[in-house]
Amino acid sequence: MSHPKTAYTPATHTTPPARFSHGVRKGNIVQVAGQVGFLPAAEGVAPTPAGPGLREQTLQTFANVEAVLTEAGASWEDVVMTRVYLTDTAHFAEFNEIFNEYLADRVEVPGARTTVYVGLPAGLLIEIDAQAVLD
Repeated sequence: MSHPKTAYTPATHTTPPARFSHGVRKGNIVQVAGQVGFLPAAEGVAPTPAGPGLREQTLQTFANVEAVLTEAGASWEDVVMTRVYLTDTAHFAEFNEIFNEYLADRVEVPGARTTVYVGLPAGLLIEIDAQAVLD
């Protein structure tokens, strides 16, 4: 039996700049597209990073991932894989501290994670995508 594919864009998010969805659910799988630390969308205002620092951008990125998960009927507890894209290897230790702190009260069993280093648009320090599996 084929399951329909459903796209999700929370009200806090702008329309993606290309032909993709912020989140997609097919059957019991939810895939969250790479999210960055943009503040919630405001009509007529260009996307704006949460701050110049890694902490501010990481916390906003987590909030943006969570908004997509929630919209699709999932939570951090359902996440089986997180991919983290950092722009600077020097941010790895600080990111791990923020990651551990953020997820401490959100998940009993943490999902798997991969971290890589990439180039992102000017001013952005981090991007995160996640895959969740629902029961």
